[in-house]
Amino acid sequence: MGISGQKATTTRRQFVSQSALLTGGLSVGLNSAASNLVAETETAFSAYQQRRRADLWGLLGDLPWQHEPAPPKLVHREDHDRYTLERLVLDLNGIEPVPALLLIPKGLQRPAPGLLFIHWHAGMYGLGKEQLLKGTSVQPAYAPVVAEMGLVTLAIDSWCFGERQHDADGHRGEEDAFKLMLWRGQVLWGMMMFDEFRAFSYLASRPEVDPQRLGATGMSMGSTKTWWLAALEPRVRLAIDLCCLTDFDSLIAAHGLSGHSIFYYVPSLLKEFDTTGINELIVPRPHLSVNGRKDPLTPPVGVEKIRENLLPLYRQHGRQEDCRIELFDCAHEETPEMRSLVIDWLRRYLATS
Repeated sequence: MGISGQKATTTRRQFVSQSALLTGGLSVGLNSAASNLVAETETAFSAYQQRRRADLWGLLGDLPWQHEPAPPKLVHREDHDRYTLERLVLDLNGIEPVPALLLIPKGLQRPAPGLLFIHWHAGMYGLGKEQLLKGTSVQPAYAPVVAEMGLVTLAIDSWCFGERQHDADGHRGEEDAFKLMLWRGQVLWGMMMFDEFRAFSYLASRPEVDPQRLGATGMSMGSTKTWWLAALEPRVRLAIDLCCLTDFDSLIAAHGLSGHSIFYYVPSLLKEFDTTGINELIVPRPHLSVNGRKDPLTPPVGVEKIRENLLPLYRQHGRQEDCRIELFDCAHEETPEMRSLVIDWLRRYLATS
């Protein structure tokens, strides 16, 4: 569980108590003792996050950490009006090659910010990374947006999607992959996150990219991957997730487990973490989450609970304005209002930072 959960109640009370002491001292100015207390509090919270980050990785099955990625292969380079597109094959896991798109805006001022775009599920197994270019009926394409903002953007095909769909029946292929991996001591979600983690590292290594200005974004499955990746990888400076900040307990109470495909489920996760417990590993880095009140995948009571848990942590360890969790009057879709907010945060925290 997170700091807000029962397991860590004492730790959270200590943090809150220390914050209260500091708040009381602000009116007369921070003396050296109070300054030391601030440093100690932040050190303790950082150590807590580091420990819990390791715990989270530990739930994701046997991962191919021993594999050293080979150099990427350039398959094709395309010239577009606002950007150059490289079609690549990445060696991320040593098990199967990972097709990828790298969008490089024209007129780039190097080094430029980098963005990992993570595609959704929606049963659209053939779409994968192409979502960056094509969009969907409920989310217009992001390629023009990131090109205009000067964001070098990477997107990969996830296991079972795009060029990695190995069964004409995508649903069957996903379930077979999940079951086979489970037999082998692996977790499909873990292997998915490992690929995104390695893809993020590749993005950071590109000569066009400023490794200090890196973000991740995605919708639906891509949303969940975004906040997981930001929790697992401190180099993610900005996390923007759309339509899938799901509180696990609220999803169970709403009888909504069937709404998420089998990839979503990690053995023993609920014994160690709730949704807040994962998301608090992002604090104090900027985090925007936009969700629909009518979306069965994100029960609104759960979204509100996560917000109530995270905002005090941002006030305490960073800035409250760097965490924004919103509910819109819509279903599982990105509305124009959501898009406007996403663009504002991309510009504020990546493009112009």
